[in-house]
Amino acid sequence: MLSAKSDVQVDTAEVRVTEWRLAPGSATGHHTHEMDYVIVPITPGEMTIVAPNGERSKAQLGAGKSYFRKAGVQHDVLNETASEIVFLEVELKP
Repeated sequence: MLSAKSDVQVDTAEVRVTEWRLAPGSATGHHTHEMDYVIVPITPGEMTIVAPNGERSKAQLGAGKSYFRKAGVQHDVLNETASEIVFLEVELKP
């Protein structure tokens, strides 16, 4: 599987903003979110989320429809669709 592309746009004492681009067939790789975060989808799409135990679920993204998650989330994020997925990840530093 291809690696997703990330570009840190802002990194201050308060916040880090990263643009993520997942081409078809790419994944972020398994990771743990160390900070609370907000996802801001730029494109609509469907991501496949893989939990540490291998359980898979689908997440629907609507362009501009943000959502919040607490620190500690562990998962891999895959793009199993035919279209690129683009979103901003806004991490809130303690």
